[in-house]
Amino acid sequence: MYPEDLKYSKEHEWVRVNGNIAEIGITVFAQESLGDVVFVDLPAVGSEVEQFAKFGEIESVKAVSDLFSPVGGTIVEVNDSATDSPEVVNDDTYGSGWLIKVELSDTAQLDELMDATTYEGTLE
Repeated sequence: MYPEDLKYSKEHEWVRVNGNIAEIGITVFAQESLGDVVFVDLPAVGSEVEQFAKFGEIESVKAVSDLFSPVGGTIVEVNDSATDSPEVVNDDTYGSGWLIKVELSDTAQLDELMDATTYEGTLE
């Protein structure tokens, strides 16, 4: 349910790192808590994000929730599929449902995130 190759934040976002690029999305727990996602508001490419700071909003049939970046850096890509067809976040949370890609400003920030086992433990 929570891929071992990802890092997780207490705000229920995940990070997949490839070199110095961090792909970010929401966890299955967050997606299931929200229900059917109907709208995603993401920042522009080139925007700076700080670790654990708000970077956007996600809206479902139940609620509007803030999105928090688990890492800091420069946004290098935004998932247009998530904004054009928000249901992709429900359909493929850890794949095509990613939200943003960030060029990491400091890889040491990854040490402040949880592995899958630790994250799962926080949900119990």
